[in-house]
Formats: sequence, structure tokens, C-alpha cells
Amino acid sequence: MMRTTNHEPRTTELILALDVDSFSKAKYFVDLLYPKVKIFKVGLQLFIARGKKIIRYIREKGGKVFLDLKFYDIPNTVANASKEVVRMGGIEMFTLHTQGGLEMMRRVKEAAREEALRLGIKAPLIIGVTLLTSEAQSSKITPLVISLTRAARTAGLDGVVASVKETRCLRQVFGGDLIIVTPGIRFAGGEKGDQKRIATPEEARKAGSNYIVIGRPILEAQGPLITARKIIRKIS
Repeated sequence: MMRTTNHEPRTTELILALDVDSFSKAKYFVDLLYPKVKIFKVGLQLFIARGKKIIRYIREKGGKVFLDLKFYDIPNTVANASKEVVRMGGIEMFTLHTQGGLEMMRRVKEAAREEALRLGIKAPLIIGVTLLTSEAQSSKITPLVISLTRAARTAGLDGVVASVKETRCLRQVFGGDLIIVTPGIRFAGGEKGDQKRIATPEEARKAGSNYIVIGRPILEAQGPLITARKIIRKIS
């Protein structure tokens, strides 16, 4: 049975994907865009290069960190990794793969909550990755994303990563309290890159995304701050 809900949250927030290879480049964009942009995604490339240093810097500036490492391993390994994320401090939310299974997701949720309680700090939001937006659209995708999201909710996760193509349906099925983070955001007529299931910022807001993740369209713009401001106006 589908839940009835308003598809559009009051606002959709922009997350800048710091998909760069050095601390100096990441620092440049944080300095340029904060506080207009308040949340910064640290993914695999930057985390391996200078992860903890840039996370500290973002927090010292007053920004929030979306740690996007997409954990996927046996339950014990991922649960222990989630404890390290909590100990790191200052992480607003982090990701794991929902295809890791129900036990893995439950163990991660429990481990992160217990570690945050032990340290007396706020636990990060845990966001489950459903299917990557580099996957081409097909009739099988939406039912699979719904199934993976249902497992994520059963495990107690706070939300999921999903393309705009699935967001509206997820809102209908799971209601307004599910956090939806949407990558694959591009401008109309812009380059797709390696993304397949893409949408514009306005389409993501109308579908019900809480957050949109944008990297290259801002990082490679002639005026990154001007571009970020335009996007924020479109989604607020």
C-alpha cells in the first residue's frame, strides 16, 4: 500500500562533491563556496589522498561532511569501519551498499549508534546506496531499488542514495521521513560524463530529493560560486 505524501520537501540542499585529487584543490573549493554550500562530499579518491585532513578542515570552517565510501564487506568488517567513522568525528552522514544485505546494514546501524553513545556525540546519518547512477535505465531498476530501500528501512538506515528516476516512487512507497540523496545531477543540455540516469536540479527537487550531489558541473565551471548560487536558487 502506497503512502500519501507531498513529493516536494520544503527545500532541497546542495552537496558539493569534492572529486579532486589533493588537499589544496579541495581547500580551494571549500574556501570559495562555504558558507553558500554547507555540505561537502568526500569520496574515495580524496579520502585516500588526504581524507582526514580535509575532513578536519571542513569541520573547522563550519561545514558538514558527507563521507561517501560506500562500505561493502562482511558484517563484522563494515560494523568496525562504521565505529571508526564515528570516532573520526564531524561526519554528518556516510554511505554503505544496501546490496551488502540486511545483517550487514543492521550491524552497521547498531555499531555506529553504540559508539556514538559511548563517546557522547551525535551518530552520523547512515545512507544506503541502492544502484549507481552509472547503471542504464531499465524496467527492472525501480522494483529493485524499492526492494533495496525496504531492506535499508528494515535495518534502521536513515535514507538511501537513488536517482531522480526512482525518487518519486520511493516517496510514494516510503513517505516523507525517508532521506533521499540524489547524484547524477546535470544541467539541461550539459555533458553526462559517465552518468546514465541523470536529471536537472529542478527535477530532483520536484521528485522529492532531500539532497542533490553535484561535482563536475560546479568544479569545472568558469565561475563555481556563481554556478552554485544558481543551483541553490533553483532548488530552494
